[in-house]
Formats: sequence, structure tokens, C-alpha cells
Amino acid sequence: MGLAVLAVACWVFPVLVSLLAVRLVYVLGRSGRPRTNPYAAGARCLIVLGSGGHTAEMMNIITELQKDRFTPRYYVAALTDNMSLQKAEVYEQSLIQGSGAKTMKNAHFMKIFCNGPGTCIPLCVSAFLLKVFGLGWSYIFYIESIARVQKLSLSGLLLYKLRIADQFFVQWPQLLQKYPRAQYAGSLM
Repeated sequence: MGLAVLAVACWVFPVLVSLLAVRLVYVLGRSGRPRTNPYAAGARCLIVLGSGGHTAEMMNIITELQKDRFTPRYYVAALTDNMSLQKAEVYEQSLIQGSGAKTMKNAHFMKIFCNGPGTCIPLCVSAFLLKVFGLGWSYIFYIESIARVQKLSLSGLLLYKLRIADQFFVQWPQLLQKYPRAQYAGSLM
């Protein structure tokens, strides 16, 4: 009985590894191209906030979004960062009071927006692994901070080199020479 189990395990393990490798190649091949329209209405949106300048920059970026296409919006910040979530709450309250923003209940896709805080790495890696295992498909937008003029931040470098971000934006044209898969977005501040 022990040899039969070992024989099955020796056969099943390589098959599972092969399937996982094929799925990983598929996901990496789809990076940068949306599975469906990434700008479709009802796209649940996860916005990663970092302390200090990252939050201010992200709040400027999301004010430029078409609000009806990226609802509902969920915000994430580190446990030690109290100010960022307060700023997001004030922003959302101003939307509700000013334009009557509503929440869509049947959103199917998650868009993740991040701009450099270290807290975005575990979230983006988790979203990427869900893609690899076929458990969910999130579209990751990474916008490098405007403060990064000559080289990427550590978070940006990891997401760029590992091809985790579906869309990678820089705000300085000279970064395109070093990182050709990035897209130049101009100044978003």
C-alpha cells in the first residue's frame, strides 16, 4: 500500500507543478492586458494608502478617476497610519454630499491602485497569486511616486521586475529609458 501511494504521489506532483507552471506563464502573458475592459462600470477598486506623501499623491490621483467607473472604492492603510484613512473618509464624504455617489453591489472585478508604500507589496503579491491559482483576477495599477525621478522605489522595482503590476506608470520620461515596460503618465500631482 505504501508503494502505491508513493507511486501516485510521484506521478501527481510533477503534473501539478506542470499545471502551475503553465498557469503562471499564462498569467504573466496576460499582464498588461485586461481580461475584460478594465474601465468597465462597477469595478471594485482597492486603493492602497501610505503614510505622508504617498497618501497625498494617491488622493490627487483618485480625484482624476471617473468616479462612476471605479465604485465601490475600498481603502487600505497600515495599522499605524491613522491619518490616511481619515483623509479617504473625508474625500468619500465629500463625494456623497457633492455628487450623490452610489455604491454598486454586483461588481465582479477588483482594480488595485498603489503608488509606492511598502504596504502595497503583500496586497499585490496576494492578488497575483490568486490569478495564478485561478481564484480571482485583479487588475493592478502601479503609479510610481513623482518623487522618484532617476530610479524606482523598492516597491516599484519589485512589482516591475516580477511583472506583478498589470499597468506600471511613471511620472518622469527619463524613467522610460531604464524601464521600457512602464508607461509615461506625466505629472499626476
